Amino acid sequence: MKNISIIGSTGSIGTQTLNIVRLNPDKLKVLAISGNSNIDLLEKQILEFNPKICAVMSSENAARLKARIPSSTRIISGMQGLLESVCLPEIDIVVTAISGMIGLQPTLEAIKHNKDIALANKETLVAGGRLVMDLAKKHGVSILPVDSEHSAIFQAMQGNLSSAVRKIILTASGGPFRGKKREDLLRVSLEDVLKHPNWSMGEKITVDSATLMNKGLEAIEAKWLFDVSMDQIEVVVHPQSIIHSAVEFVDHSVIAQMGYPDMTLPIQYALFYPERISNHNPSLDLSAIGNLTFEKPDLNTFPCLGFAFEAMSIGKSMPIVLNKANEIAVELYLKNRIGFIEIPELIGNVMSRHTPIDVGSLEDILAVSEWTANNIRSN
Repeated sequence: MKNISIIGSTGSIGTQTLNIVRLNPDKLKVLAISGNSNIDLLEKQILEFNPKICAVMSSENAARLKARIPSSTRIISGMQGLLESVCLPEIDIVVTAISGMIGLQPTLEAIKHNKDIALANKETLVAGGRLVMDLAKKHGVSILPVDSEHSAIFQAMQGNLSSAVRKIILTASGGPFRGKKREDLLRVSLEDVLKHPNWSMGEKITVDSATLMNKGLEAIEAKWLFDVSMDQIEVVVHPQSIIHSAVEFVDHSVIAQMGYPDMTLPIQYALFYPERISNHNPSLDLSAIGNLTFEKPDLNTFPCLGFAFEAMSIGKSMPIVLNKANEIAVELYLKNRIGFIEIPELIGNVMSRHTPIDVGSLEDILAVSEWTANNIRSN
Protein backbone atom coordinates (compact mmCIF):
# COMPACT_ATOMS: atom_id res chain seq x y z
CA MET A 1 0.00 0.00 0.00
CA LYS A 2 1.36 3.42 -0.99
CA ASN A 3 0.17 6.46 0.99
CA ILE A 4 -0.20 9.67 -1.00
CA SER A 5 -0.80 13.37 -0.52
CA ILE A 6 -2.33 15.38 -3.37
CA ILE A 7 -1.66 19.12 -3.51
CA GLY A 8 -4.44 20.49 -5.70
CA SER A 9 -6.88 17.59 -5.51
CA THR A 10 -9.74 19.53 -7.14
CA GLY A 11 -7.86 20.36 -10.36
CA SER A 12 -7.49 18.31 -13.53
CA ILE A 13 -4.43 16.30 -12.41
CA GLY A 14 -5.75 15.96 -8.86
CA THR A 15 -9.12 14.55 -9.89
CA GLN A 16 -7.49 12.17 -12.37
CA THR A 17 -5.12 10.99 -9.64
CA LEU A 18 -8.14 10.20 -7.48
CA ASN A 19 -9.64 8.23 -10.37
CA ILE A 20 -6.52 6.05 -10.32
CA VAL A 21 -6.92 5.59 -6.56
CA ARG A 22 -10.51 4.44 -7.14
CA LEU A 23 -9.28 1.79 -9.56
CA ASN A 24 -6.50 0.65 -7.21
CA PRO A 25 -7.90 0.76 -3.65
CA ASP A 26 -5.65 -2.12 -2.59
CA LYS A 27 -2.52 -0.26 -3.75
CA LEU A 28 -3.13 3.43 -2.96
CA LYS A 29 -4.47 5.33 0.03
CA VAL A 30 -5.08 9.09 0.19
CA LEU A 31 -3.81 10.60 3.44
CA ALA A 32 -3.98 14.30 2.54
CA ILE A 33 -5.61 16.55 -0.04
CA SER A 34 -5.67 20.28 -0.64
CA GLY A 35 -7.65 22.89 -2.53
CA ASN A 36 -8.96 26.40 -2.20
CA SER A 37 -12.27 27.57 -3.67
CA ASN A 38 -14.03 24.38 -4.76
CA ILE A 39 -15.43 23.51 -1.35
CA ASP A 40 -18.22 21.32 -2.72
CA LEU A 41 -15.75 19.03 -4.49
CA LEU A 42 -13.41 18.94 -1.48
CA GLU A 43 -16.35 17.85 0.65
CA LYS A 44 -17.15 15.01 -1.76
CA GLN A 45 -13.51 13.93 -1.84
CA ILE A 46 -13.31 13.90 1.96
CA LEU A 47 -16.47 11.82 2.25
CA GLU A 48 -15.20 9.32 -0.32
CA PHE A 49 -11.50 9.01 0.59
CA ASN A 50 -11.49 9.96 4.29
CA PRO A 51 -8.05 11.63 4.32
CA LYS A 52 -6.42 12.55 7.62
CA ILE A 53 -5.86 16.14 6.50
CA CYS A 54 -7.43 18.57 4.07
CA ALA A 55 -5.59 21.86 3.54
CA VAL A 56 -7.52 24.87 2.23
CA MET A 57 -5.57 28.02 1.38
CA SER A 58 -8.40 30.40 2.32
CA SER A 59 -9.14 30.41 6.07
CA GLU A 60 -12.72 31.48 5.31
CA ASN A 61 -13.26 28.54 2.96
CA ALA A 62 -11.58 26.22 5.48
CA ALA A 63 -14.10 27.27 8.13
CA ARG A 64 -16.99 26.68 5.73
CA LEU A 65 -15.68 23.22 4.88
CA LYS A 66 -15.04 22.29 8.50
CA ALA A 67 -18.69 22.84 9.31
CA ARG A 68 -19.73 20.39 6.59
CA ILE A 69 -17.50 17.33 7.04
CA PRO A 70 -16.87 14.58 9.61
CA SER A 71 -14.44 15.34 12.41
CA SER A 72 -12.20 12.44 11.34
CA THR A 73 -10.60 14.70 8.72
CA ARG A 74 -8.67 17.66 10.09
CA ILE A 75 -9.15 20.91 8.15
CA ILE A 76 -6.17 23.27 8.12
CA SER A 77 -5.60 26.50 6.23
CA GLY A 78 -3.00 28.79 4.65
CA MET A 79 0.50 27.99 3.47
CA GLN A 80 1.29 26.42 6.84
CA GLY A 81 -1.59 24.04 6.34
CA LEU A 82 -0.36 23.19 2.85
CA LEU A 83 3.09 22.43 4.24
CA GLU A 84 1.64 20.22 6.96
CA SER A 85 -0.36 18.28 4.38
CA VAL A 86 2.83 16.99 2.73
CA CYS A 87 4.74 16.07 5.89
CA LEU A 88 2.71 13.34 7.60
CA PRO A 89 5.16 10.58 8.58
CA GLU A 90 3.12 7.90 6.78
CA ILE A 91 3.14 9.67 3.39
CA ASP A 92 5.23 7.92 0.73
CA ILE A 93 4.70 10.22 -2.26
CA VAL A 94 3.33 13.74 -2.81
CA VAL A 95 1.49 14.55 -6.04
CA THR A 96 2.08 18.24 -6.77
CA ALA A 97 -0.98 18.92 -8.91
CA ILE A 98 -1.38 22.59 -7.96
CA SER A 99 -0.87 25.25 -10.63
CA GLY A 100 1.66 28.07 -10.33
CA MET A 101 4.74 28.82 -8.27
CA ILE A 102 2.74 28.31 -5.07
CA GLY A 103 3.74 24.66 -5.47
CA LEU A 104 7.44 25.35 -4.88
CA GLN A 105 7.44 25.75 -1.09
CA PRO A 106 5.41 22.61 -0.27
CA THR A 107 7.54 20.63 -2.73
CA LEU A 108 10.71 21.71 -0.93
CA GLU A 109 9.11 20.90 2.44
CA ALA A 110 8.08 17.43 1.26
CA ILE A 111 11.61 16.72 0.02
CA LYS A 112 13.05 17.79 3.39
CA HIS A 113 10.75 15.16 4.95
CA ASN A 114 12.05 12.52 2.53
CA LYS A 115 8.88 12.22 0.44
CA ASP A 116 9.10 11.22 -3.20
CA ILE A 117 7.52 13.76 -5.57
CA ALA A 118 5.15 13.03 -8.45
CA LEU A 119 5.71 16.37 -10.14
CA ALA A 120 2.89 17.91 -12.19
CA ASN A 121 3.76 21.50 -11.26
CA LYS A 122 6.25 22.68 -13.88
CA GLU A 123 6.64 26.15 -12.33
CA THR A 124 8.42 24.50 -9.38
CA LEU A 125 11.43 23.61 -11.52
CA VAL A 126 11.24 26.68 -13.74
CA ALA A 127 11.63 28.97 -10.71
CA GLY A 128 13.61 26.71 -8.38
CA GLY A 129 15.18 23.99 -10.50
CA ARG A 130 18.65 23.94 -8.98
CA LEU A 131 17.32 24.32 -5.44
CA VAL A 132 14.81 21.48 -5.86
CA MET A 133 17.12 19.04 -7.63
CA ASP A 134 20.03 19.64 -5.24
CA LEU A 135 17.76 19.13 -2.24
CA ALA A 136 16.27 15.96 -3.74
CA LYS A 137 19.76 14.57 -4.29
CA LYS A 138 20.74 15.43 -0.72
CA HIS A 139 17.71 13.60 0.74
CA GLY A 140 17.74 10.69 -1.71
CA VAL A 141 14.28 11.64 -2.98
CA SER A 142 12.93 10.69 -6.41
CA ILE A 143 11.37 13.41 -8.60
CA LEU A 144 8.99 11.48 -10.85
CA PRO A 145 7.56 13.50 -13.76
CA VAL A 146 3.81 13.57 -14.34
CA ASP A 147 3.62 15.84 -17.39
CA SER A 148 3.01 13.57 -20.37
CA GLU A 149 6.09 14.89 -22.19
CA HIS A 150 8.47 14.45 -19.28
CA SER A 151 7.01 11.06 -18.45
CA ALA A 152 7.66 10.06 -22.06
CA ILE A 153 11.29 11.18 -21.79
CA PHE A 154 11.65 9.42 -18.43
CA GLN A 155 10.26 6.21 -19.90
CA ALA A 156 12.45 6.44 -23.00
CA MET A 157 15.56 6.85 -20.84
CA GLN A 158 15.01 3.72 -18.77
CA GLY A 159 18.11 1.54 -18.93
CA ASN A 160 20.25 4.32 -20.40
CA LEU A 161 22.73 6.69 -18.78
CA SER A 162 22.05 10.42 -18.98
CA SER A 163 25.52 10.78 -20.52
CA ALA A 164 24.26 8.74 -23.49
CA VAL A 165 21.61 11.36 -24.36
CA ARG A 166 22.37 13.44 -27.44
CA LYS A 167 19.08 15.31 -27.68
CA ILE A 168 15.62 15.48 -26.13
CA ILE A 169 12.81 15.95 -28.65
CA LEU A 170 9.95 17.70 -26.86
CA THR A 171 6.70 17.47 -28.82
CA ALA A 172 4.00 20.14 -28.85
CA SER A 173 0.49 19.96 -30.27
CA GLY A 174 0.80 23.56 -31.47
CA GLY A 175 -2.30 24.56 -29.52
CA PRO A 176 -5.54 25.95 -30.96
CA PHE A 177 -3.76 28.52 -33.16
CA ARG A 178 -1.24 26.35 -34.97
CA GLY A 179 -0.64 27.79 -38.43
CA LYS A 180 -1.98 31.23 -37.51
CA LYS A 181 0.00 34.45 -37.86
CA ARG A 182 0.32 37.30 -35.37
CA GLU A 183 -2.40 39.39 -37.03
CA ASP A 184 -4.79 36.41 -36.73
CA LEU A 185 -4.38 36.50 -32.95
CA LEU A 186 -5.46 40.12 -32.49
CA ARG A 187 -9.15 39.26 -32.24
CA VAL A 188 -9.25 35.73 -30.79
CA SER A 189 -11.81 35.12 -28.03
CA LEU A 190 -11.23 33.48 -24.66
CA GLU A 191 -13.43 30.63 -25.85
CA ASP A 192 -11.08 30.12 -28.81
CA VAL A 193 -8.01 30.21 -26.54
CA LEU A 194 -9.45 27.62 -24.14
CA LYS A 195 -10.43 25.24 -26.94
CA HIS A 196 -7.38 22.97 -26.96
CA PRO A 197 -7.48 20.49 -29.86
CA ASN A 198 -6.24 17.43 -27.94
CA TRP A 199 -6.13 17.91 -24.18
CA SER A 200 -8.61 18.85 -21.45
CA MET A 201 -6.71 20.94 -18.87
CA GLY A 202 -7.12 23.81 -16.42
CA GLU A 203 -7.45 27.38 -17.71
CA LYS A 204 -3.91 28.54 -16.93
CA ILE A 205 -2.13 25.67 -18.64
CA THR A 206 -4.54 25.87 -21.59
CA VAL A 207 -3.67 29.54 -22.12
CA ASP A 208 0.02 28.60 -21.81
CA SER A 209 -0.51 25.98 -24.52
CA ALA A 210 -2.10 28.57 -26.79
CA THR A 211 0.90 30.93 -26.41
CA LEU A 212 3.39 28.01 -26.53
CA MET A 213 4.74 29.21 -23.18
CA ASN A 214 3.76 25.83 -21.82
CA LYS A 215 6.33 24.20 -24.09
CA GLY A 216 8.94 26.74 -23.03
CA LEU A 217 8.32 25.97 -19.37
CA GLU A 218 8.50 22.26 -20.15
CA ALA A 219 11.85 22.73 -21.88
CA ILE A 220 13.26 24.38 -18.74
CA GLU A 221 11.73 21.63 -16.61
CA ALA A 222 13.33 18.98 -18.85
CA LYS A 223 16.72 20.67 -18.47
CA TRP A 224 16.56 20.19 -14.69
CA LEU A 225 14.86 16.78 -14.61
CA PHE A 226 17.25 15.11 -17.04
CA ASP A 227 20.44 17.12 -16.43
CA VAL A 228 20.87 18.34 -20.01
CA SER A 229 21.66 21.73 -21.50
CA MET A 230 19.02 23.81 -23.29
CA ASP A 231 21.03 23.24 -26.49
CA GLN A 232 20.13 19.56 -26.17
CA ILE A 233 16.40 20.24 -26.21
CA GLU A 234 14.48 20.56 -29.47
CA VAL A 235 10.80 21.48 -29.63
CA VAL A 236 8.84 19.91 -32.50
CA VAL A 237 5.18 20.58 -33.26
CA HIS A 238 3.29 17.28 -33.58
CA PRO A 239 -0.44 18.06 -34.01
CA GLN A 240 -1.71 14.53 -33.35
CA SER A 241 -0.17 14.35 -29.83
CA ILE A 242 0.51 10.63 -30.22
CA ILE A 243 4.28 10.78 -29.72
CA HIS A 244 4.51 12.45 -26.33
CA SER A 245 8.26 13.07 -26.63
CA ALA A 246 11.41 11.24 -27.65
CA VAL A 247 15.09 10.90 -26.82
CA GLU A 248 17.94 10.72 -29.33
CA PHE A 249 21.02 8.95 -27.98
CA VAL A 250 24.67 9.40 -28.92
CA ASP A 251 24.41 6.53 -31.42
CA HIS A 252 21.56 8.48 -33.12
CA SER A 253 18.98 5.91 -32.10
CA VAL A 254 15.69 7.60 -31.17
CA ILE A 255 13.31 6.12 -28.61
CA ALA A 256 9.81 7.63 -28.40
CA GLN A 257 6.88 6.97 -26.08
CA MET A 258 3.47 6.88 -27.75
CA GLY A 259 -0.17 6.76 -26.73
CA TYR A 260 -3.47 8.56 -27.08
CA PRO A 261 -3.68 11.97 -25.35
CA ASP A 262 -4.59 10.90 -21.82
CA MET A 263 -3.02 11.85 -18.49
CA THR A 264 -3.91 8.54 -16.82
CA LEU A 265 -0.73 6.81 -17.96
CA PRO A 266 1.86 9.40 -16.83
CA ILE A 267 0.14 9.85 -13.45
CA GLN A 268 -0.09 6.10 -12.96
CA TYR A 269 3.52 5.55 -14.06
CA ALA A 270 4.77 8.08 -11.51
CA LEU A 271 2.68 6.63 -8.68
CA PHE A 272 3.72 3.02 -9.25
CA TYR A 273 7.24 3.43 -10.66
CA PRO A 274 9.18 1.22 -11.32
CA GLU A 275 6.21 -1.14 -11.61
CA ARG A 276 3.83 -1.03 -14.58
CA ILE A 277 0.22 -1.94 -13.90
CA SER A 278 -2.75 -2.45 -16.20
CA ASN A 279 -5.51 0.10 -16.76
CA HIS A 280 -8.61 0.62 -18.91
CA ASN A 281 -6.95 2.80 -21.55
CA PRO A 282 -7.56 1.80 -25.18
CA SER A 283 -4.72 0.22 -27.14
CA LEU A 284 -3.01 2.46 -29.67
CA ASP A 285 -4.27 1.74 -33.20
CA LEU A 286 -1.65 3.19 -35.55
CA SER A 287 -3.45 2.10 -38.71
CA ALA A 288 -6.56 4.01 -37.60
CA ILE A 289 -4.48 7.12 -36.89
CA GLY A 290 -2.88 6.89 -40.32
CA ASN A 291 -0.47 9.82 -40.37
CA LEU A 292 1.85 11.43 -37.83
CA THR A 293 3.17 14.85 -38.86
CA PHE A 294 5.86 17.18 -37.53
CA GLU A 295 6.85 20.80 -38.07
CA LYS A 296 9.01 23.53 -36.56
CA PRO A 297 7.39 25.98 -34.11
CA ASP A 298 6.72 29.52 -35.36
CA LEU A 299 8.67 31.72 -32.94
CA ASN A 300 7.60 34.95 -34.66
CA THR A 301 3.92 34.29 -33.97
CA PHE A 302 4.56 32.59 -30.62
CA PRO A 303 7.52 34.44 -29.01
CA CYS A 304 6.88 32.99 -25.54
CA LEU A 305 8.67 29.79 -26.51
CA GLY A 306 11.73 31.81 -27.48
CA PHE A 307 11.53 33.81 -24.23
CA ALA A 308 11.86 30.58 -22.25
CA PHE A 309 15.03 29.51 -24.07
CA GLU A 310 16.38 33.06 -23.72
CA ALA A 311 15.66 33.07 -19.98
CA MET A 312 17.58 29.84 -19.42
CA SER A 313 20.42 31.03 -21.66
CA ILE A 314 20.76 34.13 -19.48
CA GLY A 315 20.24 32.07 -16.33
CA LYS A 316 20.46 33.31 -12.75
CA SER A 317 17.12 34.95 -11.79
CA MET A 318 15.75 35.38 -15.32
CA PRO A 319 13.70 32.12 -15.40
CA ILE A 320 11.96 33.27 -12.20
CA VAL A 321 11.04 36.54 -13.89
CA LEU A 322 9.78 34.66 -16.95
CA ASN A 323 7.65 32.36 -14.81
CA LYS A 324 6.12 35.05 -12.59
CA ALA A 325 5.53 37.45 -15.47
CA ASN A 326 3.71 34.71 -17.34
CA GLU A 327 1.56 33.81 -14.32
CA ILE A 328 0.50 37.44 -13.92
CA ALA A 329 -0.04 38.02 -17.65
CA VAL A 330 -2.26 34.94 -17.93
CA GLU A 331 -4.20 36.00 -14.83
CA LEU A 332 -4.75 39.47 -16.34
CA TYR A 333 -5.87 37.90 -19.60
CA LEU A 334 -8.33 35.55 -17.91
CA LYS A 335 -9.79 38.58 -16.08
CA ASN A 336 -10.22 40.32 -19.46
CA ARG A 337 -7.79 43.11 -18.51
CA ILE A 338 -5.39 42.54 -21.41
CA GLY A 339 -5.69 40.98 -24.85
CA PHE A 340 -4.21 37.63 -25.86
CA ILE A 341 -1.49 39.24 -27.94
CA GLU A 342 -0.41 41.33 -24.94
CA ILE A 343 0.65 38.28 -22.91
CA PRO A 344 4.07 37.94 -24.61
CA GLU A 345 4.42 41.74 -24.77
CA LEU A 346 4.18 42.03 -20.97
CA ILE A 347 6.59 39.14 -20.43
CA GLY A 348 9.17 40.43 -22.90
CA ASN A 349 8.95 43.94 -21.44
CA VAL A 350 9.64 42.96 -17.86
CA MET A 351 12.42 40.55 -18.89
CA SER A 352 14.14 43.36 -20.81
CA ARG A 353 14.18 45.52 -17.68
CA HIS A 354 15.47 42.87 -15.28
CA THR A 355 19.12 42.69 -14.26
CA PRO A 356 19.78 39.00 -13.45
CA ILE A 357 21.07 38.16 -9.98
CA ASP A 358 22.27 34.97 -8.33
CA VAL A 359 19.63 33.01 -6.43
CA GLY A 360 20.43 30.39 -3.81
CA SER A 361 17.40 30.11 -1.55
CA LEU A 362 13.63 30.15 -1.45
CA GLU A 363 13.79 33.69 -0.06
CA ASP A 364 15.80 34.81 -3.10
CA ILE A 365 13.23 33.26 -5.44
CA LEU A 366 10.31 34.90 -3.63
CA ALA A 367 12.10 38.28 -3.68
CA VAL A 368 12.62 38.09 -7.46
CA SER A 369 8.99 37.06 -7.91
CA GLU A 370 7.90 40.06 -5.88
CA TRP A 371 10.11 42.35 -7.98
CA THR A 372 8.50 40.94 -11.12
CA ALA A 373 4.98 41.39 -9.77
CA ASN A 374 5.67 44.99 -8.81
CA ASN A 375 7.22 45.82 -12.16
CA ILE A 376 4.81 44.07 -14.49
CA ARG A 377 1.80 45.61 -12.77
CA SER A 378 3.30 49.09 -13.01
CA ASN A 379 3.00 49.03 -16.80
